[in-house]
Amino acid sequence: MALTYGLIVPQGWRMDLVGISDPVEAYETMTRVAQLAEEVGFDSIWLYDHFHTVPKPTQEWTFECWTSTAALARDTKRVRIGQMVTCNSYRNPALLAKMASTVDVLSHGRLDFGIGAGWYEHEYRAYGYTYPEAPERLRYLREALQIIRKMWSEEEAVFAGNYYQINGAINQPKGVQKPHIPLLIGGAGEQVTLKLVAQYADACNINNHTNEELVRKLGILRRHCESVGRDYEEVRRTVEYSVAIDRNEEEAQRKAQQRHIKPETGLVGAPDAIRQRLRELEEAGAQEVIIYLQDAAQLDSIRLFAEECIVR
Repeated sequence: MALTYGLIVPQGWRMDLVGISDPVEAYETMTRVAQLAEEVGFDSIWLYDHFHTVPKPTQEWTFECWTSTAALARDTKRVRIGQMVTCNSYRNPALLAKMASTVDVLSHGRLDFGIGAGWYEHEYRAYGYTYPEAPERLRYLREALQIIRKMWSEEEAVFAGNYYQINGAINQPKGVQKPHIPLLIGGAGEQVTLKLVAQYADACNINNHTNEELVRKLGILRRHCESVGRDYEEVRRTVEYSVAIDRNEEEAQRKAQQRHIKPETGLVGAPDAIRQRLRELEEAGAQEVIIYLQDAAQLDSIRLFAEECIVR
């Protein structure tokens, strides 16, 4: 099966809407990117779930993930739309399941539900969320995954955990897709996260790894699938990479250096070089490549990638 391709829509978190002074125009820029991605052949679009910018907080626009997901779902017609990835800590999991079900309906069944344990400590503190250590955040995530799947499959969901409890939660409509909305877990933690993928997820996302590291991580996922009695091929394997592309190799390398993209853990170069990297990722086991372009708002790099690198 040939690779499929996703594009992360600029929403401000990575300083990719800087210079747009009107917030309405900034959102309309997001829409133009999403619609162009659909037009030129991308299979999916994705949004980050963050509240203010990196590498440091600023006053630049940063659009909220789930409201933007809903809006872009109505601004597009064909592409799938998902989160890279929802921070479990920011919303109650039963509410998240309800939100996702609603968005799946209004998108006519095009939602991919991406979720992870969360990591951006400054954002947690700024918004008043407690920030447990990583093992506890993963325990929260494990319970949340169970609740979300119950909300998508049971008429009155009940769950009594250490962190979350629901008692007869009704979620109607449950969404359009059957048996349920595809659930993607982001992260590459070998002992816990990839095991959660094997137990609960329809897809995984592993980002910014070398080819060798990707092969190793997917091998670990395969072993977790075997240990829980899951068919490894049931898990869709997605990867995310930052991209610096230009028809001129030197200019592509300049962009990469400026954006702190390492060639071994990004997609850097003229189209020939990037096509080679894509072939290598497919050989390593990736099934969908989700790209981030710092200059996506200017549209030219989206067209260039689509014309030269999307192979069917």
